Amino acid sequence: MTGRQAADTITGTGGQRQTLPKIMVSKLILVGLAGLLAACSTTPPDERSDSRDVFENANRSIYAFNMAADTYVLEPVADGYRSTIPEGGQQAVNYHLRWASMPSTAINSTLQGKFENAGLATLNFLVNGLTLGFADLTQDHDTIKQEDFGQTLASYNAPEGPYIMVPILGPRTGRALTGNIVDFAMNPLRVFGSGDEVQTVRQAQAPLGAVSFRAKNFDAFNDVKYNALDPYARTRSAYYQIRLGLLEDRVGGTSPTSEDAFEFLFED
Repeated sequence: MTGRQAADTITGTGGQRQTLPKIMVSKLILVGLAGLLAACSTTPPDERSDSRDVFENANRSIYAFNMAADTYVLEPVADGYRSTIPEGGQQAVNYHLRWASMPSTAINSTLQGKFENAGLATLNFLVNGLTLGFADLTQDHDTIKQEDFGQTLASYNAPEGPYIMVPILGPRTGRALTGNIVDFAMNPLRVFGSGDEVQTVRQAQAPLGAVSFRAKNFDAFNDVKYNALDPYARTRSAYYQIRLGLLEDRVGGTSPTSEDAFEFLFED
């Protein structure tokens, strides 16, 4: 192993090599979870700034942890990403991340009775799969409404659950977090076997998605982070409005992507 390889990997207890980024992220999540468990009692109703935020004290602690991680890790990486990666490369990454969500969209659209959307998502996945989604061969980027299992649960009137600030991942409702877990199992790259190249791409999706989203919303995110009177409360309000926007098509409205909703909600 070269010196560079030694710096990039760590040998675990069974001879398995783990990448430093994966270990660092795992430790960050564990630290955040420890903080959450240490303050997991509910906040008294008269001390909540929003009645839905039953764990507000704990959530604010996790939010502070997430913002520290953003300041020292995600923000500088996202700044470098948007400064050095050509626009075409960033667009290719966006296409790939959207393509990776197509199986989830197809399945959840079917469960919600949105069969046309399910068909379009399936076609998109099959055709754009020729390039692992890095090119939009179907040119239907704006016609498919992204659907997740949290939206499916909502369509069956499942309770929304409490507002939860998840370490590293950010804000969720109990229903949306459950949906995220189910959607994670629908990752299309799990279908393609266990080849090293495929697994490398799959493992890179989460950090790449976080960096891509942060870079795309860099200025809007920083405006909330550094200029809002209460960044936590504003983030919570924006999150609820985003989820509401994603659910509006149940009653005949449109369903924007979370990225579009984020940009709209944080505009001045």
